[in-house]
Amino acid sequence: MTEQGGERERGPRVPFGLAEVTGPSMVPTLHHGDQLLVHYGAPLRAGDVAVLRHPLQQDLLIVKRLVERRGGGWWVLGDNRAAEAVDSRAFGPVPEDLVLGRVRARYRGIRPGRQRSVGVVLSWLVSAVRPVLADRSVSRRLRAR
Repeated sequence: MTEQGGERERGPRVPFGLAEVTGPSMVPTLHHGDQLLVHYGAPLRAGDVAVLRHPLQQDLLIVKRLVERRGGGWWVLGDNRAAEAVDSRAFGPVPEDLVLGRVRARYRGIRPGRQRSVGVVLSWLVSAVRPVLADRSVSRRLRAR
């Protein structure tokens, strides 16, 4: 994930910023190349999709779903269980101070190579920008397993 909005050492300059998704860990919710609107400092709840610093490599930003609080931190998982585990299954709970913000929306560009007919452009306009909604059942599903 790459961040496009600047961040000072002690926090974001503005409450909103942009980030870009790299990799398949959040498919089907997010795809490689999606642009994200991130709300820094937003209240967080289980089920939210958030941008956070990787706990073992803090210069790396990752995007994951917050599952539940565990021992002062968040248990985070990618939505794509088939992808390599770069989430709490590999590094445990993420400390609160490493969770930077909540993802509010995603934007997808027109895929390269697609023709730009009126129908394709209209279809893209309807689906390009979507809110990223919380999955409030994720914590219940985790406990049920």
